[in-house]
Amino acid sequence: MELGFSPCPNDTYIFYALVHGKVPFLEPVSPVLADVETLNAWAKAGRLPATKLSYAAFARVTDRYLALRSGGALGRGVGPLVVAKKARPFDDARVAHPGEETTAYTLFRLFMGDRPFTPVPMVYSEIMPAVARGEVDLGLIIHESRFVYPRHGLKKLLDLGEWWEEETGLPLPLGLIAVRRDQGTAFARALDAAVKESIRYARAHLEEAWPYIQAHAQELDDDVIRAHIETYVNDFSLDLGDEGIQAVEALFSRMRAVGLAPAENRPWRVDELA
Repeated sequence: MELGFSPCPNDTYIFYALVHGKVPFLEPVSPVLADVETLNAWAKAGRLPATKLSYAAFARVTDRYLALRSGGALGRGVGPLVVAKKARPFDDARVAHPGEETTAYTLFRLFMGDRPFTPVPMVYSEIMPAVARGEVDLGLIIHESRFVYPRHGLKKLLDLGEWWEEETGLPLPLGLIAVRRDQGTAFARALDAAVKESIRYARAHLEEAWPYIQAHAQELDDDVIRAHIETYVNDFSLDLGDEGIQAVEALFSRMRAVGLAPAENRPWRVDELA
C-alpha cells in the first residue's frame, strides 16, 4: 500500500514503525514522501489510497476520503506564524504562503476576512529566505520553521494558533491521515489501529527511529527536531477525541460560511461508518 506523508519530523516519527514493518498491518507499506501541498493536490485527484493532508484540503475531499482518528496534528501552541523583517500592516502586503490548500493559508484568509493582500505561494522551506531577501513582505510559516525564524532575522507578527484558540476556545486542527473511501471501512480501521501502534512504538524506541527521522528533516539540529516532535505529536495524534472532533467541525463550519468548503455535510471519520 502506498502511504503519503511529509518528510517533517512529526510524520517520519509517526510512520517509522509502520513503514519498517515494526507493527502488524494487512500488507507492506510503501512510503511516498512529499511536501504537504503536493499531498493536498494529490488528494484532490484521489491518487493515493492513504495519505497525510491538511484539514483545510480534507474539507474539500470528504466525498473521496475518510479521516482516521490517529496520526493527525492538532493541539494548542501549534499554530502557523506570520513573520516579517519588521512590523508592518497586513493590508496590501505580499504574503508568501505554503499553498492554497493548506490549513495555514485557510486560517490566514479567515483572519484577514475582506482585507486585501497579495498571496505568493511557494514551498514552505523557501518562505523564510524569501522574506529575509525582501522578495515578499510577510511569510506564513509552518512545520519546523516556527522554531528557527529568528535565525533568518525575522520577527513574529501573528500566531494564528493563538488567534484560533481565542476565537473558538478549541485546539487547532492542522493535518490528518485519510484513507480513500474505496479501500473499505475494514481497511481504514486496520490502518487506524496500525498508525496508533506505530506512534507508541516510536515513543518506546526513539533512538532506533532517530536516524530515519533525521535523514528527512529540513533542519538537522537535534534540538529543533525534538521540539518539532514534542509540539506536533501529542495525545490528539493517538486519538482525535471529542475535543479534536469539535475543533475540526468548527474549522469546517467557518470554511463553509465563507465559501471555502462545500456546503454538504457527510460523515467524515472512519468510526462514523458501520
